[in-house]
Amino acid sequence: MLSDALRYPLEGDSWIRTILIGGLLTILSVLILPWFFLQGYYVRVLHGVTNDDPAPPTFTDWVALLVDGVKLFVLNILVAVVILAVQIAVGIAMGTGPGLTGSPPATNPGATGGMPGQIGAVGLLVFLGAVLVISYVVPAMLANFGREQSLTAAFDASTVLSGALSREYLIAWVLAVAVGLVLGFVGGLLSLLVVGIFGLFYVQLVTYYLFGRGFAAGLEANGGDADAVTY
Repeated sequence: MLSDALRYPLEGDSWIRTILIGGLLTILSVLILPWFFLQGYYVRVLHGVTNDDPAPPTFTDWVALLVDGVKLFVLNILVAVVILAVQIAVGIAMGTGPGLTGSPPATNPGATGGMPGQIGAVGLLVFLGAVLVISYVVPAMLANFGREQSLTAAFDASTVLSGALSREYLIAWVLAVAVGLVLGFVGGLLSLLVVGIFGLFYVQLVTYYLFGRGFAAGLEANGGDADAVTY
């Protein structure tokens, strides 16, 4: 799957044009509007990948790209709200923890922190665990959103979990994170020479490919209707 992902941005007759436009939109994303077109393109990538299209889509039908970009933005906002809610809940638990014990915080310099410290540590672990779970599930939500081209599909829990709770998706997710960290770091360094911006767009295509194909493979493995994926 990794070799297919690395080749994916270079497939098709118009891949050079696609990379150039994608890189240019990445550069112009500071102007906000180009960012929405770029996000809409990533939705189109997920749609193609989850429906077994071997080549990346072209930049056409810009109105549809804008609409999909706005939908993806809304979805990301909803996810951010969930993460913020978890953070607030953990913060409240950590803040009221000492009061629940009926005793003041320990003042002995040699103490290990007592109950408040334990509550704080548990709260931090709960928060980090929740963020990890969300980070794992969200790409599957995006993949199903792109696959069905419907915002409600992102919240189809049975389908999303069917794809996400699979060996295929887990492998793809780990690969996507690794590619994002390694190639993203290299592209970030090269961005000082401008050419790296186009490299960052390439990395995004690779990671979205991995998320999409991993999700599609997970659905297939769990009896879904996605096309089979070979490694």
